[in-house]
Amino acid sequence: MALTSTFTSFNLPVKSVEQSKDFFTGIGFALNPQYPDNETSVAIIIGDNLQVMLINQAFFTTLTEREIVDTSKYAQMTIALAFESREKVDEIVNAAVSLGGKLHAEPEDHGFMYHWGFVDLDGHLWAINYMNADAAQGQSDE
Repeated sequence: MALTSTFTSFNLPVKSVEQSKDFFTGIGFALNPQYPDNETSVAIIIGDNLQVMLINQAFFTTLTEREIVDTSKYAQMTIALAFESREKVDEIVNAAVSLGGKLHAEPEDHGFMYHWGFVDLDGHLWAINYMNADAAQGQSDE
């Protein structure tokens, strides 16, 4: 059997835990009550058994000897999430932009997949997607 995690947490360095918390809860994500919410970090639930820990940059530097990536110059990763509809994708990206985020790119419609993205307050890239399973099945049958 393949190795699988029962719970996944991504740690992202942020300039202000409070501002980032307001940004992500403003989009519609919930806080994970199992983890502390303070000036050092906050846990945001982004899926079943999946969260992102928003960690103050000063504290983040105690977790690694490596430098924090300058997101104004470099992309370390893109966090890709899938949702139930194109409308939900639009709602999330528009909310992110209204809360101070920036558009990552123009929306892309590939028929079987709809994709749009934003850049959060700290420059992290988020890809928000809707996958039409029926249309995707049709793509693989051709």
